[in-house]
Amino acid sequence: MSQFKDRVPLPPTDADRTNMTCHFCIVGCGYHVYKWPENREGGRAPSENALGMDFRRQIGPQQIIMTPPMHNVIADRDGRRWNIMILPDKECSVNQGLSSTRGGQMASVMYNGQGASRQRLSYPMLFTGDDWVETDWATALAVYAGVTKRILDEHGPESLAFNAFDHGGAGGGFENTWGSGKLMFSALRTPLTRIHNRPAYNSECHATRDMGIGELNNSYEDSELADTLLFIGANGYETQTNYFLAHAMPNMRGETIAKKKKWFPDETAEKARVIFVDPRRSLTVSVAEHIAGKENVLHLAIAPGTDTALFNGLMTYVVDQDWHHEKFINEHTSGFEEALAANRMSLAECSRITGVPEAHIVKAAEWAYKPKASGHYPRTMHGYEKGIIWGNDNYRIQAALVDLVLTTENVGRRGTGVVRMGGHQEGYARPPYPGARPAIYVDDEIIKGNGRMLTVWACNAFQSTLNAEQYREAVYRRSNIVRETVARARGATAEDLVDLIYDAVENRGGLFVTNIDLYRTKFSDAAHLLLPAAHPGEMNLTSMNGERRMRLTERFMDPPGAAKPDCLIAADIANTLKALYEAEGNAEMAARFDGFDWKTEEDAFNDGFRRPQGIDSQGGATGDLVTYERLRAMGNNGVQLPVKEYKDGRLIGTEMIYADYRFDTDDGKARFMPAPWNGMPQTVESQREKYRFWVNNGRTNHIWQSAYHDRLLAFRRDRFPMSPLEMNPEDAKELGIEAGDIVELHNDYGSAFAMAYPEPDIGRGQLFMMFGYDNGVVGDVVTPWTDRNLIPYYKGTWADMRKVGTMRDYQRTVSFKRRRFDLA
Repeated sequence: MSQFKDRVPLPPTDADRTNMTCHFCIVGCGYHVYKWPENREGGRAPSENALGMDFRRQIGPQQIIMTPPMHNVIADRDGRRWNIMILPDKECSVNQGLSSTRGGQMASVMYNGQGASRQRLSYPMLFTGDDWVETDWATALAVYAGVTKRILDEHGPESLAFNAFDHGGAGGGFENTWGSGKLMFSALRTPLTRIHNRPAYNSECHATRDMGIGELNNSYEDSELADTLLFIGANGYETQTNYFLAHAMPNMRGETIAKKKKWFPDETAEKARVIFVDPRRSLTVSVAEHIAGKENVLHLAIAPGTDTALFNGLMTYVVDQDWHHEKFINEHTSGFEEALAANRMSLAECSRITGVPEAHIVKAAEWAYKPKASGHYPRTMHGYEKGIIWGNDNYRIQAALVDLVLTTENVGRRGTGVVRMGGHQEGYARPPYPGARPAIYVDDEIIKGNGRMLTVWACNAFQSTLNAEQYREAVYRRSNIVRETVARARGATAEDLVDLIYDAVENRGGLFVTNIDLYRTKFSDAAHLLLPAAHPGEMNLTSMNGERRMRLTERFMDPPGAAKPDCLIAADIANTLKALYEAEGNAEMAARFDGFDWKTEEDAFNDGFRRPQGIDSQGGATGDLVTYERLRAMGNNGVQLPVKEYKDGRLIGTEMIYADYRFDTDDGKARFMPAPWNGMPQTVESQREKYRFWVNNGRTNHIWQSAYHDRLLAFRRDRFPMSPLEMNPEDAKELGIEAGDIVELHNDYGSAFAMAYPEPDIGRGQLFMMFGYDNGVVGDVVTPWTDRNLIPYYKGTWADMRKVGTMRDYQRTVSFKRRRFDLA
């Protein structure tokens, strides 16, 4: 059967309509979900369909986006079958009716028991030693809580490890981060916790926060108002598509000049210039040149890992030209002179280290920081992402960047900002982490044999951690000890299994692994217990996007089988543990598991987000103003956090943080931080000295995160059956490699396999591999080096490459046409 349909039914006028925020990237586009009985459909006349459009004639361009993957047929638990159609919302300020390749497929991944969704976990599953068997929640919870209690009683919380999601959108939201966090941090009180894409419980923006600058401080509209757009290690077209298209692109075309004049009537207003800081000429650079013209785009192709030097060179040049903002620096910051002295770097030295010509550094400074013809300082929006977040010393790179931003007052003013572009949406609400800073390097603890129980919750470190090969080997080896023990059990009750598992982890170095997820993943191969979770649409879920815009995604269907929201799974675990302690008369321990008497995800939301005292919540002091009912009334435009007030039936939010120049420090002043150029870490330098190719990595437009849905969709799997590896065609020719060949990367830390994808825009001696893919894991060759806060240097590794063999099917079925735009 073809994966494509030749028609889609129209929703009738009485179809139910609910609001949905796209599951996937941080942009959080708004959609409407239409739901109606399977055996009905609307008519083509505008009065006969819920869209109010006339389908009796050709629809004009961009009037509506409606494709086959936007439709599906689902079944609720009572057996009733429904059509669903998920269409982009034209009234949503985020996407303005646009649909990305990710959001446009949401309907196709909703559960219907066929296609990709047939792989969903529907019931808890136990590994019996040679196979998986479905079980009920009571048995699964008895095993999970029983082992947890034995370990907690005998060894304390430090032996209970978690790999946990830490986000909104598909994997969390405020409901689920609160539920899981309250279990981990308030009830179990374990510090042995790591975050989905890094080996410890930490922030990817410690430096900016220490300097008083939260990482999401402007609105998407500020990309429409900026004079210059400066993207740093950020591939916006591919990874924040509709933000780039709906907000940055109009400014590049000059379509927002009238808006700029309205906002800033005394200032010079022109279309934006664009600067990219990236060793690779990404697809975003190519698209920007196509939109704005090459004369308005500057690509600073820096040498890998030299961002700190570039920012310091720019800061020095700006100050030497007297373009720094002395009044702002004197009144609203501290530590400027100390940071300038530490960071000072000449143009010549900056150019030597970064490989960027001096003339290009000067041009970048002039575009971004030189006073305009009207005499006003330019407004530059600084957007950064994994290129520096996962770069050479995260803490120092971000400090150097924010030093430059503070020097030029590019925060707190409309049209400015220093913001992470983001991967997923946010939805963080958890009690304080019970450990110190830096947190525990959990991967290393597992490798060394510490920790007795590992819960992998809505993430997959086997595909998305550093030093991944050694980590997987340790987890497999230790989990197999438990698997061998369970395999010898015959007629064992849940209580018997608890005893057997505890003996394996206590006396033989085993590791009991539980995986809570939507699907069986690569990590499930090492697990002993699987617990099925729900995702947006199957539960009510709140999250916020990259401009802190909070929305409610409404439940419109049942999850498969006995699957349930993560917050309610956490509550079930806590309540089971509470009952076990009560049964033995341990009131003190039972009390630690109080407060999980939630019946719905809204109960978890009210318990967490709406009571933010003592927790790290974007709701601030006014989180109690936010309710499901009020969010539902705000529709897909929601409210930008923090909420100021509830007035005239509307939640009033905050468009730009720090507009009052009160920063997140004790004295309200932003802090400069000395960030001198640090060179390369020796661990990474040793690989560069020994191996030929620098191995960069990142996202593509087609595949989301670890491909947990995409790997099951033929349209996407056929496009990338294996992780693509972009390489320079001349390098490929020297090694006898052709498009579609399977190659191996190898260094001192491991080896990774990939599909060769020659690309002329990749420099000689450089490679680019997809991050987090299931078939070809780049983390296998990433070193174990981290910065002081245990943020990995994912972008910094070197390897040699060899051809493994020719895959004729790849060469026959996969398109290797260039993905960049070519300008004549």
